[in-house]
Amino acid sequence: MAPLLGRRNACTASGVSQATWYRKNRQSPAPTRPVTPRKPHPSALTKAERDHVRAVLNERFADASPATAYYSLLDEGTYLASQSTMYRILRRHGEVGRDRRRQATHPAKTIPELFADAPNRVWAWDITKLRGPDKGLWYSLYTIIDIYSRYVVGWMIASRESADLAKQLIEQTARKHDIDEGTLTLHADRGSSMKSKTVAELLIDLGVAKSHSRPKTSNDNPHVEASFKTLKYCPDFPGRFGSIEDARAFCQDFYTWYNHNHYHSGIGYHHPVDVHYGRAAAVRDKRAAAQATHPRRFASAGTPTPPALPGPAWINKPKTEEDTAKKPTQN
Repeated sequence: MAPLLGRRNACTASGVSQATWYRKNRQSPAPTRPVTPRKPHPSALTKAERDHVRAVLNERFADASPATAYYSLLDEGTYLASQSTMYRILRRHGEVGRDRRRQATHPAKTIPELFADAPNRVWAWDITKLRGPDKGLWYSLYTIIDIYSRYVVGWMIASRESADLAKQLIEQTARKHDIDEGTLTLHADRGSSMKSKTVAELLIDLGVAKSHSRPKTSNDNPHVEASFKTLKYCPDFPGRFGSIEDARAFCQDFYTWYNHNHYHSGIGYHHPVDVHYGRAAAVRDKRAAAQATHPRRFASAGTPTPPALPGPAWINKPKTEEDTAKKPTQN
């Protein structure tokens, strides 16, 4: 319309102001307004003065708040800056809301790396809770498992969690299995009973090395945690136990089944008792012989082999360069 009527008439006919038309059809960018640097206030501190205030706060008054520093200096007849200025200086350097003192840094927790190539080399133990008959009533189940054979070497149910009870169970279990000094490592998490002086002194007397999981890292104690899951997911596991005697009777039956009848996938579907007492090889040969009685069924693919015998067991096996190379990269 503009070439025919002219720009002013076209804008009038379409109901658009000329200023709007010019703004939308501007050929060159709008001029930028020059930015005038803000002048500092005449009473503002210089950089040297601000550095001096910060140095005083972080050195002499590292253990005090800016308010304490402010009034302490005033009592000495010294005025460096107002409280708000002190806070602004500290805030600019990220030193508000935390201690300005040199802080002790805790070293990274060492990842426990435990290796067991035979039974009674590494045991792991833990405590779980079993619900009692009334609200708030719980029983403590102490369990010690051999990580190589997955054999539960000792367990106990008590009405409370106690370092003295843990000491009693560990000592009785070590005596029962004739543990020699310097041959066993006992691994646990960082519960109060596990880290107690009572248990630590016992392990020294028995010649047993101790190992602990990292804080808040349940994966550092996987074998006993897995046994607790098997226990609590058992079809016969009750929601509550009527008494501590009921809990003991149930766990007696469960751990007898777990050690002697449970086919554990982590040890080639052997029973833990067979692995713990060296009978796994004979069981595997028997399985192979049973499969070999029907050779024609496997004529095309060959006779299958039973699962391999249990190998060395680890808690946090170190990663090799090959494992690192296989790890997929994240985009």
